[in-house]
Amino acid sequence: MARRRRAEQRNILPDPVYNDVIVAKFINCMMRSGKKSVSQKIFYSAMEIIKNKTNMDGIQVFRQALENVKPQIEVRPRRVGGATYQVPMEVRPERKVSLAIRWIISAARSRNERTMINKLASELLDAYNNKGGAVKKKEDVHKMAEANKAFSHFRW
Repeated sequence: MARRRRAEQRNILPDPVYNDVIVAKFINCMMRSGKKSVSQKIFYSAMEIIKNKTNMDGIQVFRQALENVKPQIEVRPRRVGGATYQVPMEVRPERKVSLAIRWIISAARSRNERTMINKLASELLDAYNNKGGAVKKKEDVHKMAEANKAFSHFRW
C-alpha cells in the first residue's frame, strides 16, 4: 500500500459488444496469461447461454448478479496497543465492484462443470438468484463484520 499518495485510477476502455466499462473490467480480471480474446469468448458465450436459459438479456442478469454479490461492509485489521482487532468498515464503491468481480470469477473457477463458459454462466445465474459461491462469500464477510461489531469504535 502506497504511503505517499493515492494511486491514480486508470481509465479502461469499454468493451466492444456491450460498450460497458464494468464488462471490460470483468473480462480483464478473468484473463489469464494475457489472452484477452479467450476471455472475451468465454464471457460472450456465457451471456448467450444465459440469454437462452432465461429469455432475458444476458447483460441485465450480469448486472443484477454483480449487484447481489457486492458487499456493503467488511472487516479490516486495526492495530491498537499491541493487539490487532478486526474492525468492521464500509466498503468504497470501487472496491465493492472489484470484490464482486473477483468473487464471481473465483466461484466460477471452482465449480464442477465441464467448460469455463458453463461454469461462468451457472455462477452468474446463481448469483442472480442470490445463491452460489460468490453470494455465500458475501454473506460470510457480512457475518464476520456482524460478529466483530463490538470493535466498531476503533474505526478511523
